[in-house]
Amino acid sequence: MPQSPRVLMCAPDYYGVEYVINPWMEGQIGRSDLAKAKRQWESLRALVSTLARIELLPPQPGLPDMVFTANAGLACQGKVVPASFRVPERKREEPHHGQWFQDRRFHVEELGPDQPFEGEGDALFQPGEPLLWAGYGVRSSIECHPFLTTVFECEVISLRLVDPRFYHLDTCFYPLPGGRVVYWPGAFDEDSLTRIRTRIPATHRIEVKEQAALRFACNAVRIGTTIIATAHSDELRRRLAGWGYDARDVDVSEFLLAGGGCKCLVMLLDQDPGTGAREGLTFESLVRTTRLSMTGHILDTGKLNRVIAAATDAGLGCRVEKLEAGERFDQHSYAQLRVTAPTQERLDTSVAELIALGAEPSADHPQEALTQTAPKDGVAPEDFYSTTIYPTRVLVGGAWLLAVGQRMDAMLVVDRTAPSVVCRLMRDLRVDDEVVVGHHGIKVELPEINAHGEGFSFMSAGVSSERRVEHTVDELAWEIARCVERGGRVCVVSGPVVIHTGGGPYLQQLIEHGFVHVLLTGNALPVHDIESSMFGTSLGVDLSRGRGVRGGHRHHLRAINRVRHAGSIKDAVEQGVITGGIMHACVKHNVRYVLAGSIRDDGPLPDTLMDLVEAQRAYADALEGCEIVLMLSTMLHSIGVGNMTPAGVKLICVDINPAVVTKLADRGSIESVGIVTDVGLFMRLLAQRLCDI
Repeated sequence: MPQSPRVLMCAPDYYGVEYVINPWMEGQIGRSDLAKAKRQWESLRALVSTLARIELLPPQPGLPDMVFTANAGLACQGKVVPASFRVPERKREEPHHGQWFQDRRFHVEELGPDQPFEGEGDALFQPGEPLLWAGYGVRSSIECHPFLTTVFECEVISLRLVDPRFYHLDTCFYPLPGGRVVYWPGAFDEDSLTRIRTRIPATHRIEVKEQAALRFACNAVRIGTTIIATAHSDELRRRLAGWGYDARDVDVSEFLLAGGGCKCLVMLLDQDPGTGAREGLTFESLVRTTRLSMTGHILDTGKLNRVIAAATDAGLGCRVEKLEAGERFDQHSYAQLRVTAPTQERLDTSVAELIALGAEPSADHPQEALTQTAPKDGVAPEDFYSTTIYPTRVLVGGAWLLAVGQRMDAMLVVDRTAPSVVCRLMRDLRVDDEVVVGHHGIKVELPEINAHGEGFSFMSAGVSSERRVEHTVDELAWEIARCVERGGRVCVVSGPVVIHTGGGPYLQQLIEHGFVHVLLTGNALPVHDIESSMFGTSLGVDLSRGRGVRGGHRHHLRAINRVRHAGSIKDAVEQGVITGGIMHACVKHNVRYVLAGSIRDDGPLPDTLMDLVEAQRAYADALEGCEIVLMLSTMLHSIGVGNMTPAGVKLICVDINPAVVTKLADRGSIESVGIVTDVGLFMRLLAQRLCDI
């Protein structure tokens, strides 16, 4: 019979909430009941003792958080990396942890200086696999992840925590044998969620709801087939039972006052066989590091703070390695930064953003700009650098060349014979143009602004409220259904707001169910629809979470670039470049679409008609035979279509702005109906009525 696994616990003799180092502790100083805490801890120990051998870490006076032994270190197969706490309140625990491990003959691997690591709280092995899930961003640093890869000879997947309430990985995530995981998605950034969902199939993931996560349902101790947590929801208990686990609840509410649950109170000393080193397998850390420098009035203008904040927001580890402050107001300061990212791709994307804020590759190690040739006319290399509005210099042949024709969202084209650099729009690229890629050898010259200057942001406006529109939608759905049943045609005129407000999936459903026969729009809607299909964003914003994605402001350009490379929207669908969304549905269901371009369009897409007269004629031709025209939040296209639509065609204009629907109604058609509401809400209601979703 196999021996029971060992775990480490520490009696709560000196437990209490004596300071605030996480949001759970706020307002709780002095409010804990020690006698009750001891009873709850004894209940947990009694249950754990039936499943594992418990070893005890002696409690120490003045160290109230030693009871949370999961943070003492990370142990596997006789090796241990002791904790190196970020917060000073817990650093005094470190000698006691280290001595205990040495006395038990663990092979102790010490981290280097200034690499915060809070043990099993932020590092969880996938049972039976050489895989370690490692959290960072609140307490532990990403800089320690390569060290963990080397020590435990395993793959390390870095997960960034973004909710301070879930300050350790074990508060919101736990892995199970058989490649399964349980977690709360809201604790992680988008890149980390992608890593989890890419590695673990949907059938092997349980995504708990926020209410359960806030009860620390994910702070669970698994020993064999028993899972212990403070409170399982009925749904979680049922799903775990389906996987063969017995979910047990233990009340540790007194420890929740300090932000700790059942797992925080238990450290695993014996990981499952197969975790860690595997014969014949080698692992290399994906974490990547580079250095940046800043020179100028970086302190009094707040530039240095903005770069550090941007690096942190991007999920990078950022450390100021050198800072030389100017001694007088008229003197420049110098800073050298060390930035670390979970992957090379994330580093490249994020560093490009930091360069746009005034950082540059370290002056000690300047690197020439990298270029790739344009694969065909009007198509940029995949990793192209897109410009800002600010003057940009490029390091070519040892010289910093100022780019000519500076503008936003252009490519940098290098002519080495001149030598020179020019900003060129994607559509103006010619095959074999040398296009700058990546972020090396680029310097953006920002103007000197005060410390309170506002930065550029995308999609920052709020969403307006709407009034009740259900009755109007019911009548419209009835009209559209009757029209389709008698063989009539329905035209949708739409702007990109449909995508921004989350109405895209509902328009897609209407197309797939045969309620749309013509789509009239501009360049923007298909661009943002295709961006959403490819990257899950619209203008860089994740619509499901309402948060900007790092580097997402380039997604629309990447989407355009890929379609231009394919040749057309239809070609991109047939080649598998576009796999979902409105335009994909149009191609698959033979819905005619006409894209009328404008002077403001990026790219444009190859299908977009940039000749205004040609576009107007195509619109009019497509409208022939349409009985209902549904206009969705696009004033110019709606008015244009209204002016070329004959009487007898029902026009329904939906817009949050009353002036838009009033202007259309002023054309005198008695068939015009104006609905003032949020177009995303409207589309959801209409799809529910027509598609029975």
